[in-house]
Amino acid sequence: MTETRFYPKGEGMTLAELAALCEGELRDGADAGHRVDGLAALDDAGPRDIGFFDNNRYAAVLAETRAGGVLIARRSVHLVPPGVAALVVRDPGRAFALAGRALFPDALLPTGLELGGISDRAFVDPSAVLEEGVIVEPQAVIGPRAVIGRGTHVGAGAVIGPGCQIGRDCRIGWHASIQHALIGDRVILHPGVRLGQDGFGYSAGRDGILKMVQIGRVIIQDGVEIGANTTIDRGAIRDTVIGENTKIDNQVQIGHNVRVGRNCMIVAQVALAGSVTLGDGVAIGGQSAVNNHVTVGDGAQIAAISSVAGDVPAGARWGGVPAKPVRDWFREVTWVSEMAKQRRVPEVRHGRDDNDA
Repeated sequence: MTETRFYPKGEGMTLAELAALCEGELRDGADAGHRVDGLAALDDAGPRDIGFFDNNRYAAVLAETRAGGVLIARRSVHLVPPGVAALVVRDPGRAFALAGRALFPDALLPTGLELGGISDRAFVDPSAVLEEGVIVEPQAVIGPRAVIGRGTHVGAGAVIGPGCQIGRDCRIGWHASIQHALIGDRVILHPGVRLGQDGFGYSAGRDGILKMVQIGRVIIQDGVEIGANTTIDRGAIRDTVIGENTKIDNQVQIGHNVRVGRNCMIVAQVALAGSVTLGDGVAIGGQSAVNNHVTVGDGAQIAAISSVAGDVPAGARWGGVPAKPVRDWFREVTWVSEMAKQRRVPEVRHGRDDNDA
C-alpha cells in the first residue's frame, strides 16, 4: 500500500458523504456508513481506501481489488466485485479529484516549512507592505515597495523584486523569483518558477547583435497555477498576460508579449514564442511549440509533440509537425505507413546490398 506519511490522514468521510460530494450514488447493498480516509490505485487499495475505474484495460485489476469503494461510471458497474462498494458517478476521474481534495487538502499547495509569521532569517525591505497573516520563510527576500496580500505564503529562498504586487491567499514556492510582475489572488507558483525576466529580444545586423529593451510586465490573474521551473518573460512593449484559472505544468517557456486566455491548460515542456495569443479554454499537449505571432482560437486543442506554425481556428483539434487538423494529420501518417510497407527493402550481404554494382 502506498505510504502517505507526508500527508497524514484525517478522519475521512463515510461512503454516503463521499457519494454526495461527487454527486453520485451508492450501488444497492453498499454500507453507506463505512468510513474511508485514503486514496490508492486499485491493486494497492485497502478497505479504507478509495479507488477509481475508467478504463476497461484494468478490468482484471478491478476484479481483485480490496478497496473500500470504487468510483465508477454506470456502464462499468457490473465489473465491480462483490463486497466492494460501487459509487456510481458521471465522471470517475473528476470524482476522484474531488475525493482527493476533500481527504488531503494540504496536497493542493506546494510544501512549506510549517512555520508561521515572518522568519527573522528573511529579509523584508522597510518599504514593503505585507498584510496581516503573510508567512515569509527563511532566506526569502522581499524587495522595496513590494506589496503582498493577506494569507499569502512565501517559501524559503524566494525573491520578490522591487514594486511587485502579490494578491491574497497565494503560495510562492521555494526559490521562486518574481520581478516586474503583478499577481492576483489564489495564485500558486511551484518551486523554481521564474517570472518577469527579460525576453529574448535582439536585433542582428552587420555590426553584431544588439540587445533590445524589454519594458513590459507580467500579469498573472486570479486562480492561476504555474508548475516548477516554468519561465514567463516580461513583455517587451506590452504586458505578458496569463488569464484567470489557467493551469501551466512544469518546465514551460512563455516568451515576451504572450497573451494566454482563461481556463487554459499547458502541459510540460511546451514553448510559446513571443507574441503568441491563446484564446480561452485552449489545451496544449506536452513538448509542443507555438511559433511567434501565432493565434490559437478559443477552445482549440493541440496534440503533444506538435509544432504550430500558423493560426489555429477556434475549437479546432490540430497535431503534427507542422501542425494541421488532426484528421489530415492521421491521414498523412497512415499514407506514409502504407507506402513504407510497400517499399522493397534491399537484402544486405557482407556489407553490400543487391543494388551495388
